[in-house]
Amino acid sequence: MNPKDVAGRGKAPLHLLPGPALVAAAEALRNGAEKYGPYNWRKEPILASTYVSAAERHLRAWYDGENDAPDSGIDHLAHALAGLMILVDARACGAMMDDRPPPAPTGKYLAKAEK
Repeated sequence: MNPKDVAGRGKAPLHLLPGPALVAAAEALRNGAEKYGPYNWRKEPILASTYVSAAERHLRAWYDGENDAPDSGIDHLAHALAGLMILVDARACGAMMDDRPPPAPTGKYLAKAEK
């Protein structure tokens, strides 16, 4: 086996990222960059709750049958994905203000609810 292949196995498998999802997220991120400026979340700290709420609103609208956000015409799922990507990036860059509520046993309740 090629030594480069062996070395590559231990690295992040970026080839597994689905192309359509990346393109859709890029469209949503472009929309946000036009409104607020590119990488605005790295320039000023963001509240985690703002992006969690936005992602949940987009997911709920999509789940209830609305494919595209009326203000942008971009897929709600792309907006939700972009918001989650921003949260991950902001946390990695030290620009996320963690305003989550105190911990709760949600994981235990989810496990208990499994059939």
